[in-house]
Amino acid sequence: MNFPELVWPSLTKSLKNWILANLIIRPYFDQEFNIQDFVLGSKQAVETVSAYLPKGDFENLEGLVHEDTIKELKKNITSFSLKHRQELAVNKEDIYFSFPYQIGVMFSDDDENQKRFVEITMVYHVLRGLQELKEQGIVPPMNMGLLPEYREKMFICNYRFIREFTKGVECQWVINVLNHFKLADYTS
Repeated sequence: MNFPELVWPSLTKSLKNWILANLIIRPYFDQEFNIQDFVLGSKQAVETVSAYLPKGDFENLEGLVHEDTIKELKKNITSFSLKHRQELAVNKEDIYFSFPYQIGVMFSDDDENQKRFVEITMVYHVLRGLQELKEQGIVPPMNMGLLPEYREKMFICNYRFIREFTKGVECQWVINVLNHFKLADYTS
């Protein structure tokens, strides 16, 4: 999708994220909100959504992914090769690093019926086959991004989740942006 490729956290955004999550969202929007639980649930969402993409199963994305995003995904994925489609599937156990890049709270301009939304942009670092390596007792080195045997297996995923928190509205988190890219392509 037409969205910046996000790779690393920002110290200032991380501080702002903490403030928004703990001092705005939890007390005023959702008293049970917890960023650690959100991150765990978001990994499951990545695994679920990314499993439908290689098959072109867009019907099962309804309710999980915003309808405008599904339209764009349909358009983009049809141009992918079979190999590239298959690379879209992510096993949550292969995610070795993840973080909320940016949390945003938005209000509509309509003073009469002011709507409230929260958006959370997540970044996931994925090493395809990490789960199998762990089961074999192999721990990838910290500098794995520099080693050719790992570089082609490393992916970055950016997913942005949105949820409406307007009083009286029951809504779930949905994905309105998603990008997958190889780390090797990003650095070259």
